[in-house]
Amino acid sequence: MMVIQLSERQEKIIEIVKGNQPITGEEIANQLNLTRSTLRPDLSILTMSGILDARPRVGYFFIGKPSLNYISDEIKSILVEDIKSIPVILEESTSIYDAIVFMFLEDVGSIYITNNGILSGVISRKDIIRTVMGGTDLYKVPIGVIMTRMPNIIYVKPKDSVLTAAMKLIEHEIDSLPVVEGIDNSNKDYRVVGRITKTNITRIFVELGNNI
Repeated sequence: MMVIQLSERQEKIIEIVKGNQPITGEEIANQLNLTRSTLRPDLSILTMSGILDARPRVGYFFIGKPSLNYISDEIKSILVEDIKSIPVILEESTSIYDAIVFMFLEDVGSIYITNNGILSGVISRKDIIRTVMGGTDLYKVPIGVIMTRMPNIIYVKPKDSVLTAAMKLIEHEIDSLPVVEGIDNSNKDYRVVGRITKTNITRIFVELGNNI
């Protein structure tokens, strides 16, 4: 197991808890002349790594377990299907103009494109901007002409881990991933069953922190 490197402030928190347990987060913050919200990330890390234990309406206790990479294990256990959002989809034949209107009405950075229900492409705001600057007839040209086509689309499947999804978002510098399921055993055609965004990933970290 990988060991978490503690900061100087986290070491001070441990010493305070050892000498005053049980002690509330507010009391720890007061001793460090910090706000409770400033201290929350440190308390989350120390609790999730097993060094401290938190009991509602009681406070924090020192346990002293090794600082294992608990956060990584927790995230790896969460599946894409547990947090996916509703996908935003249009058919290839939709005009670029209608796609622009749809994109802004839905307030999304990318739209997944299908052909008879099968994932065939994706368009992003960058694609739209390039197209507008190029003078393309937005009313007549379908989005199928400007979209990024399969197999050049990065995607995830429902049983993939959230960590896998996060790594793909970062590696490919994109704002969302389609969540897909195979139409048959050939794994050549996929239908879109959801999407994973940076907001989905961020929400996981917030929930993990608030559950401490």
